[in-house]
Parts: sequence; structure tokens; C-alpha cells
Amino acid sequence: MVCEGGNSVTLRHVNDVIDVDLSVRLAGIVLSNPVVVASGTFGFGAEYEPYVDVSKLGAIVTKGLTLRPRDGNPPPRVWETPSGMLNCIGLQNPGLDGYLRDHLPALRSYGIPVIANIAGDTVEEYAKLASELERHGGADALEINISCPNVKRGGLAFGVDASSAAAVVAAVKDATSLPVIAKLSPNVTDVVHIAAACKEAGADALSLINTLLGMAIDVDRKRPALGNLFGGLSGPAVRPVAVRMVWQVYEAVDLPLIGMGGITKGRDAVEFILAGARAVAVGTGNFVDPACTLRVIDEIRDYMIRNGFRTVSEMVGLAHRRE
Repeated sequence: MVCEGGNSVTLRHVNDVIDVDLSVRLAGIVLSNPVVVASGTFGFGAEYEPYVDVSKLGAIVTKGLTLRPRDGNPPPRVWETPSGMLNCIGLQNPGLDGYLRDHLPALRSYGIPVIANIAGDTVEEYAKLASELERHGGADALEINISCPNVKRGGLAFGVDASSAAAVVAAVKDATSLPVIAKLSPNVTDVVHIAAACKEAGADALSLINTLLGMAIDVDRKRPALGNLFGGLSGPAVRPVAVRMVWQVYEAVDLPLIGMGGITKGRDAVEFILAGARAVAVGTGNFVDPACTLRVIDEIRDYMIRNGFRTVSEMVGLAHRRE
């Protein structure tokens, strides 16, 4: 018999009782379960209220925020690909003031941790945004999007250079006492090198991976499919790359990891956890099935019951423990 209550399940055998606890600790905050949403795929939560009980998520990661409002890139901004999608939204967002005024009250009503994804064109913008978010109670943790271009270095993305990535992390750490999570780009030669630099600069956790840079041509129009030419590739097509990078970073850098990239079901999430992720983020899957996140939570729970795991921590990195 299986008795469910919240995120705890008891599996009763004749002489045995297994208590399943889905909660995890990540960078100093406690999540009731390891499933969060990837930035940019869930809006600010209210958009999914008709389909999902948002309060059942481990945490909500906001749409990317900048100091001032942004309109984003010209359309078309989304293009479907085999087992995935390309997007070039361009960080369309209401800016700090709009977020605090129009979105934060609803986010707080869910009663779960709020992780604000932040972006900027300069190191100073990241630091200012981090400071203001803490001052106004706008987040429980910060996820730094270091895939943004550094305008002071000719548009080179912060996340593809170890020193630039470290500079952003260090500046944000100096500006706030909130936990800082660096979101790593896969568009690098050595993700471990970038991860190690972020840890050295003070990161409390790492998210990986962000989208892979891609492009598509609309053969009917005989033109690039996206208005911005290039876009970020996400979805199941990128999952093997993401799992590989989580594996590599787990082996080399002692920080808690959030794994993401093509998670649409519980088995996908467990794959990331076994590779070393303490939590997982569902992204493109939200577009295919708006209730995907809750199904993933249930399927992780079922996997734990079937395999005799009492806590998520018992599974983290288990695939590395070779006999």
C-alpha cells in the first residue's frame, strides 16, 4: 500500500517501511522537491496557474530580469526543430521596477522559494540588480545568466570566458548576501574550467546548461528562420550534452548543481540526478505539456519507491560510484 501526503510517501511491506523524502537543500535554501522551472519557460508563474498548482514546485525561477525593461528581439523568435526548438526572445522583460510592482506579490503567494534570473550588459548592471533585488525582498536566491554579451568587451558573452564569468560572480557576491547560482553556457571548449572559475569567485551553486547556439533556414522563404539569425537550441535533442556536462562538473567542482536540458519525464530528471545534479529544471517541456513539472515530480517519487531510495541525496551522483 502506498500512502501519500504532500511530498512524502510511505511504502508498506510486511516487515518494512520506506519513507520517501523529496526535499533537497540547495545553496542554503530548502526545496520541498528537486524540480524547478527553467528561466524563460514559465514566465512569472501566473501564466501557468490554469494548468499547474505552482505551489507544488520545488522553486520557481523567474523570466530573465534586467535593470530596465526590454522589448526583446524582432520576430520570428521561435522555431521548432527535431526534438527541440530554437528561440531568440532577447530577454524581453518588464525590468526591475515592473517585476517588483506587477509580479513579485503573486510569486510570493505561492509559498515556495523564488530564484530571480538576472542579466546585464556590464558587470556593474549585474551587481546593481542583485543589490536592489535583495533590498526589496525580490528573491530568495539569484541565478546569474552569464550568457549575455559583455558590451565592454565587444559583445563577447560573459560565460564563455573564465575571467569574465568570475568577474560577474564576484561582483554579485559583493553586492548581496543572497545565494548566487551561476548559469553556465554550453558554448565553450571546457565547461569545467568555467565552473571552477565561478566557484573560485564565490558561486554557491551552478546551473547547467543554458541553450546551445543554433540556426535554422526557412527553405520556403529561403531566409533565416529567426529574426535574430541565431537562437538557443533546447529540448530533448540537447539532453545528452547537458548530462555529459553535469557529469564532468560534478567530478571536478564541489558545488551543488541544477541540471537542465530536455527534461520531459521523471526518468530524464533521474538521469541528471544520478549524474550529479541535486535539483533539476524543466524548460522546453513546459511548452509541450504545461503540467509537465508535476508529472516529473510524481515520476521521481515513483522511481524512488521502486528502487528503495529514502532521500534524493542518496541518488545524487550515484552513477559515479563504480564498483
